Amino acid sequence: MPTRSPWSPRPAPGPVRLVAVALLLGALAGGAAASRSDGYGHARRQYMRNKVVEMFYHAYDNYMAYAFPHDELKPLTKGFTDSLSELGNLNLQHLPHDYNGSALTLVESLSSLVVLGNFTEFERGVSWLSENLIFDVDARVNLFECNIRLLGGLISAHILAKDYNSQLKGGVYQDQLLHLAENLGSRFLPAFETPTGLPYAWINLKHGVMENETTETSTSGCGSLILEMGALSRLTGDSRYEAAALRALRKLWSMRSSLNLVGSTLDVLSGKWIEYSSGIGAGVDSFYEYLIKAYILFGSDEYWDMFHSAYLAVQKYFRHGPWYHEADIRTGEATHWQLTSLQAFWPGVQTLLGDVAAANLSHREFYNVWQRFGVLPERYLLDYGILHPTEKYYPLRPEFAESTFYLYQATKDPWYLEVGEAIVGSLNYYTKVEGGFASIRDVSTMKLEDHQHSFFLSETCKYLFLLYDDSFLRNKNYIFTTEGHPLPVRSTWHEKFPRSDIPTNWTFVKNDNQPIRASALSSKVCPETIFRQNAGSLWESACHVPDVFPTHRCRADDDCGIESVTCKRRTCSMAGYCGLWLAVY
Repeated sequence: MPTRSPWSPRPAPGPVRLVAVALLLGALAGGAAASRSDGYGHARRQYMRNKVVEMFYHAYDNYMAYAFPHDELKPLTKGFTDSLSELGNLNLQHLPHDYNGSALTLVESLSSLVVLGNFTEFERGVSWLSENLIFDVDARVNLFECNIRLLGGLISAHILAKDYNSQLKGGVYQDQLLHLAENLGSRFLPAFETPTGLPYAWINLKHGVMENETTETSTSGCGSLILEMGALSRLTGDSRYEAAALRALRKLWSMRSSLNLVGSTLDVLSGKWIEYSSGIGAGVDSFYEYLIKAYILFGSDEYWDMFHSAYLAVQKYFRHGPWYHEADIRTGEATHWQLTSLQAFWPGVQTLLGDVAAANLSHREFYNVWQRFGVLPERYLLDYGILHPTEKYYPLRPEFAESTFYLYQATKDPWYLEVGEAIVGSLNYYTKVEGGFASIRDVSTMKLEDHQHSFFLSETCKYLFLLYDDSFLRNKNYIFTTEGHPLPVRSTWHEKFPRSDIPTNWTFVKNDNQPIRASALSSKVCPETIFRQNAGSLWESACHVPDVFPTHRCRADDDCGIESVTCKRRTCSMAGYCGLWLAVY
Protein backbone atom coordinates (compact mmCIF):
# COMPACT_ATOMS: atom_id res chain seq x y z
CA MET A 1 0.00 0.00 0.00
CA PRO A 2 1.27 3.52 -0.70
CA THR A 3 2.20 5.90 2.03
CA ARG A 4 0.05 8.96 2.55
CA SER A 5 0.79 12.33 1.01
CA PRO A 6 4.07 14.13 1.89
CA TRP A 7 2.24 16.21 4.45
CA SER A 8 0.63 14.82 7.61
CA PRO A 9 -1.92 11.99 7.36
CA ARG A 10 -5.24 12.88 5.78
CA PRO A 11 -8.36 12.49 7.92
CA ALA A 12 -11.44 10.91 6.48
CA PRO A 13 -13.47 13.25 4.24
CA GLY A 14 -15.89 15.42 6.18
CA PRO A 15 -19.63 15.11 5.75
CA VAL A 16 -20.94 16.64 2.55
CA ARG A 17 -24.22 18.53 2.36
CA LEU A 18 -27.20 17.62 0.19
CA VAL A 19 -28.54 17.95 -3.31
CA ALA A 20 -28.96 20.45 -6.20
CA VAL A 21 -27.60 21.84 -9.43
CA ALA A 22 -28.68 24.79 -11.51
CA LEU A 23 -27.91 24.09 -15.15
CA LEU A 24 -29.34 27.44 -16.35
CA LEU A 25 -31.10 28.42 -19.57
CA GLY A 26 -34.36 28.31 -17.71
CA ALA A 27 -33.46 25.40 -15.36
CA LEU A 28 -33.62 21.73 -16.09
CA ALA A 29 -36.67 19.68 -15.25
CA GLY A 30 -37.40 20.99 -11.79
CA GLY A 31 -33.78 21.37 -10.62
CA ALA A 32 -31.53 19.07 -8.66
CA ALA A 33 -33.24 19.80 -5.37
CA ALA A 34 -35.92 17.29 -6.24
CA SER A 35 -36.59 14.61 -3.67
CA ARG A 36 -34.87 11.26 -3.77
CA SER A 37 -38.10 9.54 -4.79
CA ASP A 38 -36.56 8.21 -7.97
CA GLY A 39 -36.83 4.57 -6.98
CA TYR A 40 -33.10 4.06 -6.63
CA GLY A 41 -32.86 3.87 -2.86
CA HIS A 42 -30.79 5.75 -0.30
CA ALA A 43 -28.60 2.80 0.73
CA ARG A 44 -27.73 1.95 -2.85
CA ARG A 45 -26.93 5.59 -3.60
CA GLN A 46 -24.73 5.84 -0.52
CA TYR A 47 -22.93 2.63 -1.48
CA MET A 48 -22.13 3.96 -4.96
CA ARG A 49 -21.07 7.31 -3.52
CA ASN A 50 -18.60 5.55 -1.26
CA LYS A 51 -17.31 3.40 -4.13
CA VAL A 52 -16.46 6.54 -6.08
CA VAL A 53 -14.80 8.11 -3.04
CA GLU A 54 -12.64 4.98 -2.75
CA MET A 55 -11.72 5.28 -6.43
CA PHE A 56 -10.71 8.92 -6.07
CA TYR A 57 -8.47 8.35 -3.06
CA HIS A 58 -6.94 5.21 -4.53
CA ALA A 59 -5.86 7.31 -7.51
CA TYR A 60 -4.98 10.41 -5.47
CA ASP A 61 -3.07 8.71 -2.68
CA ASN A 62 -0.96 6.71 -5.11
CA TYR A 63 -0.16 9.87 -7.04
CA MET A 64 0.89 11.65 -3.86
CA ALA A 65 2.96 8.66 -2.75
CA TYR A 66 4.76 7.84 -6.00
CA ALA A 67 4.52 10.76 -8.41
CA PHE A 68 4.08 14.07 -6.57
CA PRO A 69 5.25 16.76 -7.30
CA HIS A 70 5.64 15.54 -10.86
CA ASP A 71 2.72 15.80 -13.21
CA GLU A 72 1.07 12.39 -13.44
CA LEU A 73 1.29 8.88 -12.03
CA LYS A 74 2.52 5.74 -13.78
CA PRO A 75 0.33 3.27 -11.86
CA LEU A 76 1.79 0.01 -13.18
CA THR A 77 5.37 0.81 -12.21
CA LYS A 78 4.49 3.23 -9.39
CA GLY A 79 6.53 5.90 -11.07
CA PHE A 80 5.87 9.34 -12.45
CA THR A 81 5.76 11.18 -15.71
CA ASP A 82 6.05 14.87 -16.40
CA SER A 83 3.29 14.38 -18.91
CA LEU A 84 3.21 17.98 -20.00
CA SER A 85 6.73 17.44 -21.29
CA GLU A 86 5.56 14.37 -23.20
CA LEU A 87 2.98 16.62 -24.84
CA GLY A 88 5.80 19.03 -25.59
CA ASN A 89 4.82 21.22 -22.68
CA LEU A 90 7.95 21.02 -20.56
CA ASN A 91 11.43 20.63 -21.95
CA LEU A 92 13.04 19.34 -18.77
CA GLN A 93 16.63 19.79 -19.92
CA HIS A 94 16.16 23.56 -19.76
CA LEU A 95 14.48 23.62 -16.34
CA PRO A 96 16.16 24.52 -13.05
CA HIS A 97 17.85 21.50 -11.47
CA ASP A 98 15.41 21.56 -8.55
CA TYR A 99 12.27 21.78 -10.70
CA ASN A 100 10.23 18.61 -10.33
CA GLY A 101 7.21 19.31 -12.49
CA SER A 102 4.05 21.35 -12.26
CA ALA A 103 2.26 19.09 -9.74
CA LEU A 104 -0.39 18.89 -12.44
CA THR A 105 -2.49 16.19 -10.82
CA LEU A 106 -2.54 18.08 -7.51
CA VAL A 107 -3.73 21.25 -9.25
CA GLU A 108 -6.37 19.25 -11.11
CA SER A 109 -7.50 17.54 -7.89
CA LEU A 110 -8.12 20.66 -5.80
CA SER A 111 -11.69 21.30 -6.93
CA SER A 112 -12.50 17.60 -6.58
CA LEU A 113 -11.27 17.65 -2.99
CA VAL A 114 -13.74 20.46 -2.26
CA VAL A 115 -16.54 18.57 -4.02
CA LEU A 116 -15.77 15.59 -1.75
CA GLY A 117 -15.72 17.87 1.29
CA ASN A 118 -12.07 17.36 2.17
CA PHE A 119 -11.03 20.90 3.04
CA THR A 120 -7.99 19.77 5.04
CA GLU A 121 -6.30 18.19 2.04
CA PHE A 122 -7.45 21.07 -0.14
CA GLU A 123 -5.80 23.57 2.20
CA ARG A 124 -2.57 21.57 2.23
CA GLY A 125 -2.53 21.54 -1.54
CA VAL A 126 -3.12 25.28 -1.73
CA SER A 127 -0.31 25.88 0.75
CA TRP A 128 2.19 23.72 -1.14
CA LEU A 129 1.39 25.26 -4.52
CA SER A 130 1.60 28.77 -3.08
CA GLU A 131 5.13 28.12 -1.84
CA ASN A 132 6.53 25.92 -4.61
CA LEU A 133 4.83 26.30 -8.00
CA ILE A 134 6.79 28.40 -10.49
CA PHE A 135 6.18 29.33 -14.12
CA ASP A 136 9.34 31.32 -14.86
CA VAL A 137 10.91 28.37 -16.63
CA ASP A 138 12.33 27.75 -20.08
CA ALA A 139 9.45 25.46 -21.03
CA ARG A 140 7.55 25.07 -24.29
CA VAL A 141 3.91 24.66 -23.34
CA ASN A 142 0.76 23.79 -25.22
CA LEU A 143 -1.53 26.78 -24.76
CA PHE A 144 -4.79 24.81 -24.79
CA GLU A 145 -3.66 22.11 -22.35
CA CYS A 146 -2.09 24.55 -19.90
CA ASN A 147 -5.13 26.79 -20.11
CA ILE A 148 -7.73 24.15 -19.29
CA ARG A 149 -5.61 22.17 -16.83
CA LEU A 150 -3.33 24.56 -14.96
CA LEU A 151 -4.94 27.98 -15.42
CA GLY A 152 -8.46 26.61 -15.05
CA GLY A 153 -7.48 24.53 -12.04
CA LEU A 154 -5.85 27.49 -10.29
CA ILE A 155 -8.74 29.88 -10.99
CA SER A 156 -11.38 27.41 -9.84
CA ALA A 157 -9.42 26.52 -6.69
CA HIS A 158 -8.94 30.23 -5.93
CA ILE A 159 -12.68 30.86 -6.12
CA LEU A 160 -13.41 27.82 -3.96
CA ALA A 161 -10.80 28.92 -1.41
CA LYS A 162 -12.53 32.31 -1.17
CA ASP A 163 -16.02 30.79 -0.97
CA TYR A 164 -15.03 28.20 1.64
CA ASN A 165 -12.56 30.36 3.58
CA SER A 166 -14.36 29.61 6.84
CA GLN A 167 -13.61 25.91 6.34
CA LEU A 168 -9.84 26.53 6.14
CA LYS A 169 -8.07 26.20 9.46
CA GLY A 170 -4.57 27.41 8.64
CA GLY A 171 -5.41 31.08 8.33
CA VAL A 172 -7.09 33.50 5.97
CA TYR A 173 -6.57 32.74 2.30
CA GLN A 174 -4.52 35.53 0.68
CA ASP A 175 -5.30 35.04 -3.04
CA GLN A 176 -2.10 33.06 -3.60
CA LEU A 177 -3.62 30.90 -6.35
CA LEU A 178 -4.98 33.95 -8.17
CA HIS A 179 -1.49 35.44 -8.20
CA LEU A 180 -0.17 32.20 -9.71
CA ALA A 181 -2.98 32.18 -12.27
CA GLU A 182 -2.24 35.78 -13.27
CA ASN A 183 1.45 34.98 -13.58
CA LEU A 184 0.66 32.06 -15.87
CA GLY A 185 -1.97 33.92 -17.88
CA SER A 186 0.41 36.81 -18.59
CA ARG A 187 2.82 34.31 -20.13
CA PHE A 188 0.10 33.19 -22.55
CA LEU A 189 -0.42 36.64 -24.07
CA PRO A 190 2.51 36.64 -26.54
CA ALA A 191 0.90 33.64 -28.26
CA PHE A 192 -1.92 35.93 -29.42
CA GLU A 193 0.40 38.40 -31.14
CA THR A 194 -0.41 37.26 -34.67
CA PRO A 195 -1.86 39.13 -37.65
CA THR A 196 -5.16 37.29 -37.14
CA GLY A 197 -5.33 37.31 -33.36
CA LEU A 198 -5.44 33.51 -33.46
CA PRO A 199 -2.92 32.20 -30.91
CA TYR A 200 -0.01 29.90 -31.58
CA ALA A 201 -0.59 26.41 -30.22
CA TRP A 202 2.78 26.44 -28.43
CA ILE A 203 4.59 29.06 -26.39
CA ASN A 204 7.66 29.18 -24.19
CA LEU A 205 6.82 30.38 -20.70
CA LYS A 206 10.05 32.35 -20.38
CA HIS A 207 10.80 33.48 -23.94
CA GLY A 208 7.41 33.67 -25.67
CA VAL A 209 6.90 32.32 -29.18
CA MET A 210 9.99 30.46 -30.34
CA GLU A 211 11.63 30.93 -33.72
CA ASN A 212 10.17 28.69 -36.44
CA GLU A 213 7.27 27.71 -34.17
CA THR A 214 4.52 25.77 -35.94
CA THR A 215 1.63 27.92 -37.12
CA GLU A 216 -0.87 25.05 -37.19
CA THR A 217 -3.44 24.75 -34.44
CA SER A 218 -6.85 23.20 -33.83
CA THR A 219 -10.24 24.83 -33.54
CA SER A 220 -10.43 23.75 -29.92
CA GLY A 221 -6.92 25.05 -29.34
CA CYS A 222 -7.79 28.65 -30.19
CA GLY A 223 -11.55 28.60 -29.57
CA SER A 224 -11.68 27.11 -26.07
CA LEU A 225 -9.89 29.74 -24.01
CA ILE A 226 -12.68 32.17 -23.16
CA LEU A 227 -13.94 30.63 -19.90
CA GLU A 228 -10.60 30.55 -18.10
CA MET A 229 -9.17 33.77 -19.55
CA GLY A 230 -12.49 35.56 -19.20
CA ALA A 231 -12.73 34.50 -15.57
CA LEU A 232 -9.14 35.66 -15.00
CA SER A 233 -10.02 39.11 -16.33
CA ARG A 234 -13.13 39.32 -14.13
CA LEU A 235 -11.11 38.34 -11.05
CA THR A 236 -8.10 40.57 -11.65
CA GLY A 237 -9.69 43.55 -13.42
CA ASP A 238 -7.16 43.14 -16.24
CA SER A 239 -9.15 42.98 -19.47
CA ARG A 240 -6.24 41.77 -21.63
CA TYR A 241 -6.91 38.08 -21.05
CA GLU A 242 -10.57 38.11 -22.00
CA ALA A 243 -9.93 40.50 -24.89
CA ALA A 244 -7.29 38.20 -26.38
CA ALA A 245 -9.46 35.09 -26.08
CA LEU A 246 -12.52 36.87 -27.45
CA ARG A 247 -10.64 38.31 -30.42
CA ALA A 248 -9.44 34.82 -31.31
CA LEU A 249 -12.96 33.42 -30.95
CA ARG A 250 -14.44 36.13 -33.15
CA LYS A 251 -11.82 35.55 -35.83
CA LEU A 252 -12.45 31.81 -35.71
CA TRP A 253 -16.18 32.32 -36.11
CA SER A 254 -15.61 34.68 -39.04
CA MET A 255 -13.83 31.80 -40.81
CA ARG A 256 -16.94 29.56 -40.74
CA SER A 257 -18.24 28.21 -44.01
CA SER A 258 -21.47 29.30 -45.69
CA LEU A 259 -23.08 26.35 -43.84
CA ASN A 260 -22.02 27.81 -40.45
CA LEU A 261 -19.53 24.98 -39.95
CA VAL A 262 -15.94 25.29 -38.76
CA GLY A 263 -13.00 23.12 -39.75
CA SER A 264 -10.74 21.23 -37.41
CA THR A 265 -7.24 22.64 -38.04
CA LEU A 266 -6.06 26.02 -39.30
CA ASP A 267 -3.07 28.30 -39.79
CA VAL A 268 -2.83 31.11 -37.24
CA LEU A 269 -0.90 33.47 -39.52
CA SER A 270 -3.01 33.23 -42.65
CA GLY A 271 -6.33 32.50 -40.96
CA LYS A 272 -7.01 29.73 -43.48
CA TRP A 273 -8.38 26.26 -42.84
CA ILE A 274 -5.97 23.34 -43.20
CA GLU A 275 -8.51 20.58 -42.60
CA TYR A 276 -12.04 21.02 -43.94
CA SER A 277 -13.38 17.72 -42.61
CA SER A 278 -14.90 18.35 -39.22
CA GLY A 279 -17.37 17.06 -36.64
CA ILE A 280 -18.03 17.36 -32.92
CA GLY A 281 -15.10 15.24 -31.75
CA ALA A 282 -11.36 15.72 -31.34
CA GLY A 283 -10.02 19.11 -32.35
CA VAL A 284 -13.42 20.82 -32.33
CA ASP A 285 -15.43 19.53 -29.35
CA SER A 286 -14.73 22.16 -26.70
CA PHE A 287 -15.25 24.99 -29.21
CA TYR A 288 -18.99 24.22 -29.20
CA GLU A 289 -18.97 23.55 -25.48
CA TYR A 290 -17.40 26.92 -24.66
CA LEU A 291 -19.83 28.92 -26.80
CA ILE A 292 -22.86 27.87 -24.75
CA LYS A 293 -20.98 27.92 -21.45
CA ALA A 294 -19.55 31.39 -22.12
CA TYR A 295 -23.08 32.61 -22.72
CA ILE A 296 -24.19 31.15 -19.41
CA LEU A 297 -21.14 32.43 -17.51
CA PHE A 298 -20.89 35.93 -18.98
CA GLY A 299 -24.39 36.59 -20.34
CA SER A 300 -23.33 38.08 -23.66
CA ASP A 301 -25.73 37.55 -26.56
CA GLU A 302 -22.73 37.36 -28.88
CA TYR A 303 -21.87 33.91 -27.53
CA TRP A 304 -25.49 32.82 -27.85
CA ASP A 305 -25.73 33.99 -31.45
CA MET A 306 -22.62 32.00 -32.37
CA PHE A 307 -23.81 28.90 -30.55
CA HIS A 308 -27.32 29.17 -32.01
CA SER A 309 -26.05 29.08 -35.59
CA ALA A 310 -23.39 26.47 -34.84
CA TYR A 311 -25.80 24.11 -33.08
CA LEU A 312 -28.33 24.19 -35.90
CA ALA A 313 -25.55 23.49 -38.41
CA VAL A 314 -24.26 20.55 -36.38
CA GLN A 315 -27.72 19.03 -36.10
CA LYS A 316 -28.37 19.55 -39.79
CA TYR A 317 -25.10 18.38 -41.34
CA PHE A 318 -23.37 16.10 -38.81
CA ARG A 319 -26.28 14.23 -37.27
CA HIS A 320 -27.47 10.90 -38.61
CA GLY A 321 -30.12 9.49 -36.27
CA PRO A 322 -28.43 9.14 -32.86
CA TRP A 323 -24.92 9.36 -34.34
CA TYR A 324 -22.77 12.26 -35.46
CA HIS A 325 -20.47 11.74 -38.44
CA GLU A 326 -17.88 14.12 -39.86
CA ALA A 327 -18.51 16.21 -42.96
CA ASP A 328 -16.85 18.66 -45.33
CA ILE A 329 -17.67 22.11 -43.97
CA ARG A 330 -17.97 23.51 -47.51
CA THR A 331 -20.53 21.04 -48.84
CA GLY A 332 -21.99 19.26 -45.81
CA GLU A 333 -21.18 15.91 -47.42
CA ALA A 334 -20.18 13.13 -45.01
CA THR A 335 -16.46 12.34 -44.88
CA HIS A 336 -15.96 9.93 -41.98
CA TRP A 337 -18.57 7.74 -40.32
CA GLN A 338 -17.03 7.16 -36.93
CA LEU A 339 -17.71 7.42 -33.24
CA THR A 340 -15.00 8.98 -31.11
CA SER A 341 -15.00 8.87 -27.34
CA LEU A 342 -14.71 12.66 -27.13
CA GLN A 343 -18.10 12.96 -28.85
CA ALA A 344 -19.68 11.65 -25.65
CA PHE A 345 -19.59 15.20 -24.25
CA TRP A 346 -22.32 16.27 -26.69
CA PRO A 347 -25.35 14.90 -24.78
CA GLY A 348 -24.18 16.94 -21.79
CA VAL A 349 -24.12 20.13 -23.86
CA GLN A 350 -27.56 19.30 -25.28
CA THR A 351 -28.86 18.78 -21.75
CA LEU A 352 -27.58 22.22 -20.73
CA LEU A 353 -29.50 23.57 -23.68
CA GLY A 354 -32.61 21.62 -22.68
CA ASP A 355 -32.60 19.40 -25.77
CA VAL A 356 -32.96 16.37 -23.51
CA ALA A 357 -34.71 14.06 -25.96
CA ALA A 358 -31.89 14.39 -28.49
CA ALA A 359 -29.29 14.06 -25.72
CA ASN A 360 -30.86 10.86 -24.40
CA LEU A 361 -30.96 9.30 -27.85
CA SER A 362 -27.22 9.72 -28.42
CA HIS A 363 -26.33 8.85 -24.83
CA ARG A 364 -28.03 5.47 -25.12
CA GLU A 365 -26.02 4.65 -28.23
CA PHE A 366 -22.79 5.51 -26.43
CA TYR A 367 -23.90 3.25 -23.61
CA ASN A 368 -24.49 0.40 -26.07
CA VAL A 369 -20.91 0.75 -27.29
CA TRP A 370 -19.69 0.90 -23.67
CA GLN A 371 -21.52 -2.33 -22.90
CA ARG A 372 -20.08 -4.03 -25.98
CA PHE A 373 -16.45 -3.26 -25.14
CA GLY A 374 -16.59 -2.60 -21.38
CA VAL A 375 -15.40 0.99 -21.96
CA LEU A 376 -15.58 3.52 -24.80
CA PRO A 377 -12.92 2.96 -27.47
CA GLU A 378 -11.18 6.08 -28.71
CA ARG A 379 -12.50 5.57 -32.24
CA TYR A 380 -15.10 3.19 -33.65
CA LEU A 381 -15.85 2.95 -37.38
CA LEU A 382 -19.62 3.14 -37.74
CA ASP A 383 -19.71 2.24 -41.43
CA TYR A 384 -17.76 -0.98 -40.84
CA GLY A 385 -18.89 -1.76 -37.29
CA ILE A 386 -15.30 -2.30 -36.11
CA LEU A 387 -12.66 -0.65 -33.97
CA HIS A 388 -10.28 1.77 -35.61
CA PRO A 389 -7.12 -0.28 -36.29
CA THR A 390 -4.74 2.06 -34.42
CA GLU A 391 -6.96 3.99 -31.98
CA LYS A 392 -8.27 1.23 -29.74
CA TYR A 393 -7.32 2.81 -26.45
CA TYR A 394 -9.31 4.20 -23.53
CA PRO A 395 -7.38 6.73 -21.41
CA LEU A 396 -9.94 6.93 -18.56
CA ARG A 397 -11.88 9.65 -20.36
CA PRO A 398 -14.69 11.42 -18.47
CA GLU A 399 -17.07 12.55 -21.23
CA PHE A 400 -19.56 9.67 -20.98
CA ALA A 401 -19.76 9.98 -17.18
CA GLU A 402 -20.19 13.74 -17.58
CA SER A 403 -23.18 13.40 -19.90
CA THR A 404 -24.67 10.74 -17.62
CA PHE A 405 -24.48 13.21 -14.72
CA TYR A 406 -26.15 16.00 -16.69
CA LEU A 407 -28.95 13.76 -17.94
CA TYR A 408 -29.69 12.46 -14.47
CA GLN A 409 -29.86 16.01 -13.13
CA ALA A 410 -32.28 16.93 -15.88
CA THR A 411 -34.57 13.89 -15.69
CA LYS A 412 -34.06 12.25 -12.27
CA ASP A 413 -34.43 8.96 -14.15
CA PRO A 414 -32.74 6.27 -12.00
CA TRP A 415 -31.66 4.51 -15.19
CA TYR A 416 -28.76 6.97 -15.39
CA LEU A 417 -27.69 5.96 -11.89
CA GLU A 418 -27.54 2.39 -13.17
CA VAL A 419 -25.42 3.55 -16.09
CA GLY A 420 -23.12 5.11 -13.50
CA GLU A 421 -22.89 1.73 -11.78
CA ALA A 422 -21.75 0.18 -15.04
CA ILE A 423 -19.08 2.86 -15.48
CA VAL A 424 -17.80 2.45 -11.93
CA GLY A 425 -17.83 -1.33 -12.29
CA SER A 426 -15.85 -1.26 -15.53
CA LEU A 427 -13.26 1.16 -14.19
CA ASN A 428 -12.67 -0.95 -11.09
CA TYR A 429 -12.65 -4.25 -12.97
CA TYR A 430 -10.51 -3.33 -15.96
CA THR A 431 -8.33 -0.38 -14.93
CA LYS A 432 -7.74 -0.51 -11.16
CA VAL A 433 -4.29 -1.75 -10.20
CA GLU A 434 -2.33 -1.66 -6.96
CA GLY A 435 -0.68 1.63 -7.91
CA GLY A 436 -3.77 3.53 -9.09
CA PHE A 437 -5.90 3.40 -12.25
CA ALA A 438 -4.25 2.59 -15.56
CA SER A 439 -5.34 3.58 -19.04
CA ILE A 440 -6.33 0.83 -21.47
CA ARG A 441 -4.08 0.50 -24.51
CA ASP A 442 -6.34 -1.85 -26.48
CA VAL A 443 -10.01 -2.35 -25.58
CA SER A 444 -10.14 -5.60 -27.56
CA THR A 445 -7.59 -7.23 -25.24
CA MET A 446 -7.86 -4.87 -22.23
CA LYS A 447 -4.09 -4.56 -22.18
CA LEU A 448 -3.15 -1.71 -19.87
CA GLU A 449 -0.96 1.34 -20.34
CA ASP A 450 1.20 2.82 -17.58
CA HIS A 451 -0.54 6.20 -17.32
CA GLN A 452 -3.10 7.71 -14.97
CA HIS A 453 -4.20 10.99 -16.54
CA SER A 454 -4.87 13.94 -14.27
CA PHE A 455 -8.36 14.35 -15.71
CA PHE A 456 -9.33 11.06 -14.10
CA LEU A 457 -9.31 12.98 -10.81
CA SER A 458 -10.52 16.35 -12.06
CA GLU A 459 -13.38 14.99 -14.19
CA THR A 460 -14.10 11.26 -14.25
CA CYS A 461 -14.27 10.76 -10.49
CA LYS A 462 -15.89 14.16 -9.92
CA TYR A 463 -18.81 13.57 -12.29
CA LEU A 464 -19.36 10.05 -10.96
CA PHE A 465 -19.38 11.37 -7.38
CA LEU A 466 -21.83 14.16 -8.25
CA LEU A 467 -24.07 11.60 -9.91
CA TYR A 468 -24.69 10.04 -6.48
CA ASP A 469 -24.06 13.00 -4.17
CA ASP A 470 -24.62 16.51 -5.51
CA SER A 471 -24.34 18.22 -2.11
CA PHE A 472 -21.60 20.50 -3.44
CA LEU A 473 -24.11 22.10 -5.80
CA ARG A 474 -26.75 22.96 -3.25
CA ASN A 475 -28.03 26.51 -3.66
CA LYS A 476 -25.21 27.20 -6.09
CA ASN A 477 -24.97 27.54 -9.84
CA TYR A 478 -21.79 26.40 -11.51
CA ILE A 479 -20.54 25.90 -15.01
CA PHE A 480 -17.88 23.21 -15.35
CA THR A 481 -15.00 23.89 -17.71
CA THR A 482 -13.99 21.27 -20.24
CA GLU A 483 -11.55 19.96 -17.61
CA GLY A 484 -14.27 19.72 -14.97
CA HIS A 485 -13.28 22.79 -12.94
CA PRO A 486 -16.34 24.60 -11.49
CA LEU A 487 -16.79 28.31 -12.15
CA PRO A 488 -19.69 30.09 -10.41
CA VAL A 489 -22.38 31.87 -12.43
CA ARG A 490 -22.45 35.35 -10.91
CA SER A 491 -24.60 38.32 -11.83
CA THR A 492 -21.56 40.58 -11.42
CA TRP A 493 -19.87 38.73 -14.28
CA HIS A 494 -22.86 39.16 -16.57
CA GLU A 495 -23.36 41.89 -19.11
CA LYS A 496 -27.05 41.30 -18.48
CA PHE A 497 -29.39 38.44 -17.64
CA PRO A 498 -31.39 37.62 -20.79
CA ARG A 499 -35.05 38.21 -19.97
CA SER A 500 -36.19 35.22 -22.00
CA ASP A 501 -34.36 32.92 -19.58
CA ILE A 502 -36.49 34.09 -16.63
CA PRO A 503 -39.31 31.64 -15.80
CA THR A 504 -41.93 34.42 -15.62
CA ASN A 505 -41.49 34.94 -19.32
CA TRP A 506 -42.46 31.38 -20.18
CA THR A 507 -46.15 32.32 -20.13
CA PHE A 508 -46.01 33.47 -23.73
CA VAL A 509 -45.94 29.88 -24.97
CA LYS A 510 -49.15 28.98 -23.15
CA ASN A 511 -51.39 30.70 -25.64
CA ASP A 512 -52.58 27.72 -27.65
CA ASN A 513 -54.51 29.95 -30.06
CA GLN A 514 -51.35 31.13 -31.80
CA PRO A 515 -48.89 28.70 -33.40
CA ILE A 516 -45.26 28.92 -32.33
CA ARG A 517 -43.29 30.34 -35.26
CA ALA A 518 -39.85 30.23 -33.67
CA SER A 519 -37.69 27.45 -32.29
CA ALA A 520 -36.90 27.09 -28.61
CA LEU A 521 -33.27 27.76 -29.51
CA SER A 522 -34.00 31.10 -31.20
CA SER A 523 -36.32 32.07 -28.33
CA LYS A 524 -33.60 31.27 -25.75
CA VAL A 525 -35.76 28.97 -23.70
CA CYS A 526 -35.32 25.40 -22.55
CA PRO A 527 -37.59 23.14 -24.62
CA GLU A 528 -37.58 20.35 -22.06
CA THR A 529 -38.65 22.69 -19.26
CA ILE A 530 -41.20 24.46 -21.42
CA PHE A 531 -42.68 21.12 -22.41
CA ARG A 532 -43.00 20.05 -18.80
CA GLN A 533 -44.41 23.42 -17.70
CA ASN A 534 -46.97 23.43 -20.47
CA ALA A 535 -48.23 20.08 -21.70
CA GLY A 536 -49.72 21.84 -24.71
CA SER A 537 -46.38 23.07 -25.98
CA LEU A 538 -45.56 21.92 -29.50
CA TRP A 539 -41.77 22.19 -29.20
CA GLU A 540 -40.10 18.79 -29.51
CA SER A 541 -36.45 19.82 -29.68
CA ALA A 542 -34.30 22.92 -29.56
CA CYS A 543 -34.49 23.54 -33.31
CA HIS A 544 -38.07 22.37 -33.90
CA VAL A 545 -40.53 24.84 -35.43
CA PRO A 546 -44.03 23.35 -35.78
CA ASP A 547 -46.07 23.62 -38.96
CA VAL A 548 -48.68 26.38 -38.88
CA PHE A 549 -51.57 23.91 -39.00
CA PRO A 550 -51.72 20.79 -36.81
CA THR A 551 -53.05 18.87 -39.82
CA HIS A 552 -49.75 19.65 -41.62
CA ARG A 553 -51.73 21.05 -44.53
CA CYS A 554 -50.14 23.98 -46.34
CA ARG A 555 -50.62 26.48 -49.13
CA ALA A 556 -46.99 27.59 -49.32
CA ASP A 557 -43.59 26.78 -47.82
CA ASP A 558 -44.13 29.50 -45.19
CA ASP A 559 -46.83 27.29 -43.65
CA CYS A 560 -44.20 24.62 -42.89
CA GLY A 561 -41.73 24.56 -40.00
CA ILE A 562 -38.42 22.89 -39.19
CA GLU A 563 -38.19 19.17 -38.54
CA SER A 564 -37.34 18.34 -34.93
CA VAL A 565 -34.77 15.58 -35.50
CA THR A 566 -32.77 16.66 -38.55
CA CYS A 567 -33.31 20.41 -38.07
CA LYS A 568 -34.05 20.68 -41.79
CA ARG A 569 -36.71 23.01 -43.18
CA ARG A 570 -39.96 21.36 -44.25
CA THR A 571 -41.55 22.38 -47.54
CA CYS A 572 -45.03 22.30 -49.01
CA SER A 573 -45.70 19.56 -51.54
CA MET A 574 -47.84 19.92 -54.65
CA ALA A 575 -50.52 17.95 -52.79
CA GLY A 576 -50.54 20.58 -50.04
CA TYR A 577 -48.75 18.78 -47.17
CA CYS A 578 -45.64 19.81 -45.22
CA GLY A 579 -42.74 17.38 -45.20
CA LEU A 580 -39.08 16.81 -46.00
CA TRP A 581 -39.76 16.65 -49.70
CA LEU A 582 -36.41 18.13 -50.67
CA ALA A 583 -34.14 15.30 -49.60
CA VAL A 584 -30.89 17.00 -50.55
CA TYR A 585 -29.92 20.31 -48.98
